[in-house]
Amino acid sequence: MSEELIPADELDEALKRCPEWEVEGDSITRTIEFEEYMESIDFVNDIAEIVNEAQHFPEIDIRDCKVTLRLMTEDVGGVTDIDVELASRVDNMVD
Repeated sequence: MSEELIPADELDEALKRCPEWEVEGDSITRTIEFEEYMESIDFVNDIAEIVNEAQHFPEIDIRDCKVTLRLMTEDVGGVTDIDVELASRVDNMVD
């Protein structure tokens, strides 16, 4: 996987694999809503294994029963293939 920035004009195409994710500034985000707070905590614990394995860590915001993930590659200041792949893996867990 590449750590090269995905050009803005190609990002929408790259995200067709991950339609629940939105471009927000120099990152991609997705908010997942759960019925109970502990479900959101369990989800974060589950994705912790994936992100640790990938050594690529999202920003995670937990509010009530909603978890918002923000992905970007700090080294290049934007979204790379690594972010899109991780978004796809998260989607596979949720959907």
